Amino acid sequence: MLCAVLLLFSPPGSFAGGRPLLLPVDPARLVAVTQGGERSFSIEIADDAAERSAGLMFRETMADDHGMLFVFQETRDVAFWMKNTPMPLDLVFVGQDGRVRAVLYGEPQSEAVIDPGEPARFVLELKAGTAARQGIKAGDLLRHPAIDAVAGG
Repeated sequence: MLCAVLLLFSPPGSFAGGRPLLLPVDPARLVAVTQGGERSFSIEIADDAAERSAGLMFRETMADDHGMLFVFQETRDVAFWMKNTPMPLDLVFVGQDGRVRAVLYGEPQSEAVIDPGEPARFVLELKAGTAARQGIKAGDLLRHPAIDAVAGG
């Protein structure tokens, strides 16, 4: 029943009927401060339950410098899965302080639970391999107005 309600009230171009949710690109770029320097990404922001549930499902392609930032209202245990997601992803789990807690791989179409084992406030999804290529790892800082508002940055 809940799925039916979500599908009825989904915005055009959303995940209903196997179509991807396409959110507007945020005007502010997300910056990852890594040991090798700053890395910049354009992002979509999923900040409500329906957007977070749909995420990048059904998305088949995405630019190398693009991602989706999941914003939660509080720091808590979060877990993801890749059902209906044909594209392999890096899931970058981020604490309330804007620091990367873990970078985990998301296997396409998998129902396996992806859980960093500690609470997170944000999750950044990128194309698989992007975090390693850009040097993003645990302890690095992510900056974006949505993160800075919580982290006090």
